[in-house]
Amino acid sequence: MRDYRPQIISSLAEISEQDWNGCCYNATTRHNPFLSYHFLNALEESGCATAETGWQAQHIILRRDDRVVGIMPLYLKNHSRGEYVFDHAWANAYHTAGGHYYPKLQCSLPFTPVTSQKLLVLPVENQQEVYDNLLAAALTLTKELEVSSLHVTFAEQQEWDFMAEHGFLKRLDQQFHWLNEGYVTFDDFLMALSSRKRKNIRKERKQAVIGGIDIEVLTGTEITEEHWDHYFSFYLDTSNRKWGQAYLNRPFFSLLGQGMADKIVLIMCKRDNRYIAGALNLLSDDTLYGRYWGATEDHRYLHFEVCYYQAIDYAIRHGLKKVEAGAQGEHKLARGYRPTSTYSAHWISNPSFRRAVADYLVHERDAILADQEFLTTFTPFKKD
Repeated sequence: MRDYRPQIISSLAEISEQDWNGCCYNATTRHNPFLSYHFLNALEESGCATAETGWQAQHIILRRDDRVVGIMPLYLKNHSRGEYVFDHAWANAYHTAGGHYYPKLQCSLPFTPVTSQKLLVLPVENQQEVYDNLLAAALTLTKELEVSSLHVTFAEQQEWDFMAEHGFLKRLDQQFHWLNEGYVTFDDFLMALSSRKRKNIRKERKQAVIGGIDIEVLTGTEITEEHWDHYFSFYLDTSNRKWGQAYLNRPFFSLLGQGMADKIVLIMCKRDNRYIAGALNLLSDDTLYGRYWGATEDHRYLHFEVCYYQAIDYAIRHGLKKVEAGAQGEHKLARGYRPTSTYSAHWISNPSFRRAVADYLVHERDAILADQEFLTTFTPFKKD
């Protein structure tokens, strides 16, 4: 084996943007914006993902000959909030048995249920060695810190399989994604649907903007601090009602806009020359990621229009392959979004608890696959 040297950093300030992004963005990735130095640094610099909020960075940086060849984004956590792969029942069971589930190690993108690579490797010779050493370093850290577990959530499927070969337990879940089947216009997409579903979407889109609602699609330098002020009020309203707390603060959005404005698609709604709703999306090379929606007025179907139909329309016009609209939401099926598997891998320290979780995951995977097969029958597309 070559001379690889793992380093644990507790802040992105300890690594250069060039070294970080060099491992994130290469010929084998989709330039996922949530992996970028700017996105993760905005979370840290704004105070959203720090030790004080229960997200203590423990990023693994793998060097060879003073060159960064691999990265694993990693956090030491004392809770399970902001992850979207729910292990609260595991934590309760572990505590009931007399153990301490927290702290745990979490390999994920904070507050972001988006599938992405988690073992980030520079294009070099013997890449498999880099993967092996990154994972070995993570397991060593897990044992040195004496934590209950290591969780890799929303991983790519090939990473999922690779980690299973190294003793991780495999967990399956699902989201709803829209796929571009070569559509040139939104009407092309509608023509792929059954007549009843097609008519229903046209009706929803028409009724969504009744009352003089205007929709703006903003990106790059079009987005101002005033837009962020309005949007943040929408985000707060939804967060406080839906989750009881907001994970993100106002400075985060300014930092996001300053660092990666060209990767942002902000959809804002006006009525009587006043902003009333908005949705934030981020872009990769081939995917539009829907993130946060909020509104200060209730208008029927406006949520569907702004979060789903506008996203589809944008993806078609810009030749994107996919729209990922976030976690949960079976109501997305009727809007042309399909059940899609998501993958997580879990390393459990305690052998007895590991066996119990492994047994549970077998039954959970079977249930998820059966649910996907069932839900697919409800997609609105024409049947062959």
